[in-house]
Amino acid sequence: MRVKCVLCDKIEKLEDFDPLAKRLRNRPIHTYMCESCDDRIAERTVKRKASGLFTTPNPQKEESDWP
Repeated sequence: MRVKCVLCDKIEKLEDFDPLAKRLRNRPIHTYMCESCDDRIAERTVKRKASGLFTTPNPQKEESDWP
């Protein structure tokens, strides 16, 4: 199966029976990112987390009156 990276438009080939290929075939909402783009994003995310300015949204829990 031929796939195209959504960030750099690099075309790669996946084995037809690879779980990732099956996921991409059966669920069109899933997108493919090549390994170099994935590593680059992971590296930048780690840098942001280390800077202390990276926050994840935490939903506010509402307290219930039920015991």
